[in-house]
Amino acid sequence: MKGAKYQYNPDYAVPPGWVLKEHIDALGISQEELASHCGYSPDIINEIIEGRGCIDQHLVSVLGRETGLDESIWLRMENTYRNKLNELGRNAELYEWAKKFPVKELVNLGILNKHSLDADPVARILSFFDVWSVGTFQDKCITASAAYRHSPGFKCNPQALAVWLRLGDMEAERAECADYDKTAFEQALMRIRSLTATTGDALAEAPNLCRQSGVTLCFTKPFSGVAVSGAAWWPTSQKPVIQLCARHLKDDHLWFSLFHEAAHILSDNKKMVFIDAIRAKAADGDSAECQAELDADAWARDFLIPRAQWDEFTDTFRGSPAEVRQFAEHQGIAPGIIVGRLQRERHLAWDRLNGLKRKLAWPDTSARD
Repeated sequence: MKGAKYQYNPDYAVPPGWVLKEHIDALGISQEELASHCGYSPDIINEIIEGRGCIDQHLVSVLGRETGLDESIWLRMENTYRNKLNELGRNAELYEWAKKFPVKELVNLGILNKHSLDADPVARILSFFDVWSVGTFQDKCITASAAYRHSPGFKCNPQALAVWLRLGDMEAERAECADYDKTAFEQALMRIRSLTATTGDALAEAPNLCRQSGVTLCFTKPFSGVAVSGAAWWPTSQKPVIQLCARHLKDDHLWFSLFHEAAHILSDNKKMVFIDAIRAKAADGDSAECQAELDADAWARDFLIPRAQWDEFTDTFRGSPAEVRQFAEHQGIAPGIIVGRLQRERHLAWDRLNGLKRKLAWPDTSARD
């Protein structure tokens, strides 16, 4: 009985220049050196590598000699690529899909090349996400199990959110840290709690402390369409990740977000991706995801300020900045954290004592800027 016959028909096009780039990198040859060997200008070689230039009959013989790949292979890759581009060019739906992503931001970050993106946007977007098809992207990046609290004031663009999370994922892939140690992470969080009261570079020190306990903490700047405060997930069983957006870099919101995400990691729920929007409530108040968010909120509140001491403080609080500073000093945390909680719990109007909040400097350890 003959086996089933499957045909490989991807929904993206791979420029032969990508293969060429891999070969010259492996051989230790620069684009300029290859251009010199081939008798072409460096600009032409670069256009081929970026997928904008065509590999002609003359060039394939040179490439065959320089790379060791037969001429027929290069011609076949070139023909396949051009045919696929024509096919995809007729598929407006795929190109419309690619246009939904914040490509301008990715170009500005230096992650995508504008010319190669214009030549083949679908393939470049898929390459960025390290997936092979739009269907795979949907399974891996969009429909992954996630607790996402929608903000009433902001709406997240799913494609922009996926890009933001991928930037955090890339940062985590580059980071070097120990295997996760829960006890060490709890100790690191205690140290970070103390750092909130200092005027030093706490945001630069916090990732170092987390890495020593096996947790990657990264700060990824927000862009249009991303309305989240943070996310927490486990790419592997030994390397959890906390990603913070820090939209306004105010210490009350940022530190609470960090400890909220830390609570998700400490819960050891390794199957869920937690994505938390700015001061929002879960859409389904009875869901397991909603309960996880409420539990994380409660843990962060009590970790920063124990409940009994908070109740004692609010029972006598009269609204003066001196009271906040004294209580903050007693707790060993930033006064802005006290103010933020007082406002959230309606012990203080939103326009009161905001001068006690500090705006933090963006850390040098952030994802690409």
